[in-house]
Amino acid sequence: MALNFANNNSLSAITAKPSGLSGGSMNLISTQTASSSATLSFTSGIDDTYDEYVFKFYDIHAATDDVEFQFNVSIDGGSNYNVAKTTTYFRAYHYEDNSDAALGYRTPRDLAQGTGFQALTEGQGNGNDESCIGQLTIFNPSSTTFVKHFIARNSMYGRTDYEMDIYVAGYANTTSAVNAIQFKMSSGNIDSGVIKLYGIS
Repeated sequence: MALNFANNNSLSAITAKPSGLSGGSMNLISTQTASSSATLSFTSGIDDTYDEYVFKFYDIHAATDDVEFQFNVSIDGGSNYNVAKTTTYFRAYHYEDNSDAALGYRTPRDLAQGTGFQALTEGQGNGNDESCIGQLTIFNPSSTTFVKHFIARNSMYGRTDYEMDIYVAGYANTTSAVNAIQFKMSSGNIDSGVIKLYGIS
């Protein structure tokens, strides 16, 4: 068996990617900035160009206390956000004063063929220093053969001074192409924050 070795021992000496390597680039498609926004909707740029799309959330701040940051998908360009989804949701939390910490599944936050919006956070506060960050990834949304899988991980500063690390996964149960995604709070507006959409090549 032949062994291959690098020609040098320094990463700084690498000036170009080897021709046999490909993929992994994040390509910014669009950016939306909330300003007392009822919703942020991405109705273009989600097509068959990429097999993987990533939404990154930066300091999503709620206008209303004790809410969920949510999303839903569309197969008609954003006319309707009501695709059936089956999902899982679990989280870990830890209070600032170290009074409580736990890891557990959250049945009230999952969907079983539900067409409503899927929660990405819970108990999110509207204090001046409270927000959430994270990302949502959807895979092969333009497939007309398979359901549309997604995964999300988010970090949130809760309304009663705790950190929450939240994991969501599931699938949109449709073989139609998903071509739009909308984000909103369960109540009130998205006071501020930025969402960036990337395609992964």
